[in-house]
Amino acid sequence: MPRVSQDHLDARRRQILDGARTCFARFGYEGATVRRLEEATGLSRGAIFHHFRDKESLFLALAEDEARRMADVVAEQGLVQVMRDLLAAPAGQDHPADWLGTRLEVSRRLRTDPEFRGRWAERSEALTEATRQRLQRQREAGNLRDDIDVKVLTAFLELVLEGLVSHLAMGLPADDLEPVLDLVEESVRRHRRGVEVSD
Repeated sequence: MPRVSQDHLDARRRQILDGARTCFARFGYEGATVRRLEEATGLSRGAIFHHFRDKESLFLALAEDEARRMADVVAEQGLVQVMRDLLAAPAGQDHPADWLGTRLEVSRRLRTDPEFRGRWAERSEALTEATRQRLQRQREAGNLRDDIDVKVLTAFLELVLEGLVSHLAMGLPADDLEPVLDLVEESVRRHRRGVEVSD
């Protein structure tokens, strides 16, 4: 029997994650039955669970994938850029809406499932660490205000992100939120003699 290439395995794993993202976003964790996962991915349960031990492992892999994507954006452009990307996404575009669904489902499970909370803690730290490192680099470059601890600024930006996610998930208008993000960004920048230092 011919060996399956790593590229094929990676492509199959990506297919499962993409389908599962849509399924979890639409039906939530409990509603994403195996049958619905099969329909969303176009694969059998055997194919899905060959790559992932169970539904929770699949969901954790999906949430970790989203956190990694966000951490990459944060490392290059900052957490405010993640928020700007959410606002800039065209209506009906799959990924941002699906990301919101995944993010909300993670939040719900963190509140209701202590075991999931424990497993998720180490994964969520990657985003916090990427934000902290980005802010530290900005501080060293003289672009970040130096009167507030980086940990506090990190927590502030994460809280704003959570608020934006909730706002968008409730379907509230987002057309006028760019100036709000400008204010958030401005609030963490360093100013010298009344002149803004850009990042």
